Amino acid sequence: QVQLVESGGGLVQAGGSLRLSCAASGRTLSNYGMGWFRQAPGKERELVAGINWRGIFTYYADSVKGRFTIARDNAKNTVYLQMSSLKPEDTAVYYCAADFYSGGYFSPNDVDYWGRGTQVTVSS
Repeated sequence: QVQLVESGGGLVQAGGSLRLSCAASGRTLSNYGMGWFRQAPGKERELVAGINWRGIFTYYADSVKGRFTIARDNAKNTVYLQMSSLKPEDTAVYYCAADFYSGGYFSPNDVDYWGRGTQVTVSS
């Protein structure tokens, strides 16, 4: 079993930055592709950024390309999402997710483990 705990969410003004962290316990993340999903009220959960288990391949949704950066530190069993130039439409609950040996792009149905989520609110 893997437990994922997100942190770093909060309220920020448009144009600001936040860094989300996802700390894992129970098992090493080194064999898991990791991703950050988000879900806004009334919308489906979507993958915004993913990184493969080796940390070589990354995926970004078009809506966040050039603004968000995903990174992993396997030694710390932690994954990060650096978010810059935030927009009100980035407001959502952000979830950390793990998919065994994933290439970095995966759907919610592929996820093996979910975190509980952290709220990100961007004010205009």
